This record gives sequence, structure tokens and C-alpha cells, in this order.
Amino acid sequence: QICLSLVKLLFYLAHSPLGSIALLDFQPRQFVMVDGNLKVTDMDDASTEELSCKEDNDCTIDFPTKSFPLKCSMAGKCEGINEKRNLFNAYRYFFTYLLPHSAPPALQPLLSDILNATGDLRYGINETLRAFEKVLYLYKSGLYLQKRPLLLKDYISLKGFRTVEGEGHKCWPSYSHLGCLLSIHSAEEAAAICNSQLHCQSFIVTQHRTWTGRPLASFQSSWTDLVPDTNAVVYIKRSASSGERL
Repeated sequence: QICLSLVKLLFYLAHSPLGSIALLDFQPRQFVMVDGNLKVTDMDDASTEELSCKEDNDCTIDFPTKSFPLKCSMAGKCEGINEKRNLFNAYRYFFTYLLPHSAPPALQPLLSDILNATGDLRYGINETLRAFEKVLYLYKSGLYLQKRPLLLKDYISLKGFRTVEGEGHKCWPSYSHLGCLLSIHSAEEAAAICNSQLHCQSFIVTQHRTWTGRPLASFQSSWTDLVPDTNAVVYIKRSASSGERL
């Protein structure tokens, strides 16, 4: 969410009515999340000026670890220097820390492609935004899910109930540091996640949703009693339950 919102912001800056705008003091502290959208808090160091040049050798962007040669346009300006400066700063301050984590395994190669392409400045902002929107579409639609055996049949489902959480069950990544709370596309995906976790015995699908509209599921290593909860459905492994208990 943070990276996509940043890319949308940089897309606007690259195509603003004032021309391409560079954020000269590009630091994480210059941004804040407002209602799920990333915004710039300080525009004092923004500039619409693009570096003047006489030849291509005048158009090199230097960063602490990399340098990139650009073209000198017929108008005597370094082509796209503001856009590319913003994009590489987004890569080194945001993408490298956020993109390798949290995505489902099937989507990680696509995010790695974005990471590598922006790190080498092979992508401009237009291509980067399209790549992010493709990943978002696959994520929201569930098309990233590979065909696999149906596992939900191995669970007993009880609507209108949830389990009283027993032993603490933690996982990575989790929306809660107190347990294992993950977003899912469907209960079938949740069953596959639970089966992949050594100690998972049950999971609860609630009506709480993430910014993409995906429901949240809580995975638990044990369960004791059932309590009414009209907004939840609990799924318990048949091997972990007994007919008498239920």
C-alpha cells in the first residue's frame, strides 16, 4: 500500500501541470500516510528545473552507490532527470525495505522484477505504475493462486462462532504482533495457509477487511470453547476436533 501510493504520487509529480517535479530532499521523514494515501509534508525543496546540458556526458545522476547516464535532449535538458531521481530514491528508501516482505509467494517474483527494474532505472514511472497495478489486480482477484488440492473439506465450519484463543500462535507476516492475523482471498486459501503451518489447528474468518477488500483470518494453534460471534466463521481441523466436543 505504501509503495503503490508513493508510485502514484511520483506519477503525478512527473506529469504535473508545472512540469516534472523533483523532490530534492527525498527522505522517509518527508512523507506521511493520510487515509491510506502517502502525502509529501514539505515541498520547500521541490524543483521543476531540469539540469541543462550540452552533451550526454553532462547528464549523469550520481547516488552514493550508483551512477546513471542520461541523454541530453535537443532542448539542452537532461531528459527525465527529475522523474528518474525521484524513482531511484523511492527504490532505495522504500522499495528495498518494503517490497521483499509480506507478499504471497506467487507474487514475489513480480515484486522482485519491479525492485530490480527500478534499482537499475530500466523502468520509468509509467512502467512502474503499470507493474504495481498488475500486482494489485492479481492480488485482489485471487488470480495469483495456483491450482492445488481442495483442503477446506478437511475442516469443520461453524458460522456465527469463534474459538476462544488458546496458546499464542504467531507467524510472519501478521497484522497483529499478538497472534497470526493474515489477509486471505478465500477460506480455501486460509485452509492452505493453516495446513502449511506446523501448529495451526483452526482459523477464524472475520468481516474485517484490509485496504484491498480482502478479509482477515486469525490462525490459531489450539482451541478451547466456542463463543457466539455473528461476524465470524470458525474452521476447525477435523483431526483436531471430536464430534462430542462440537
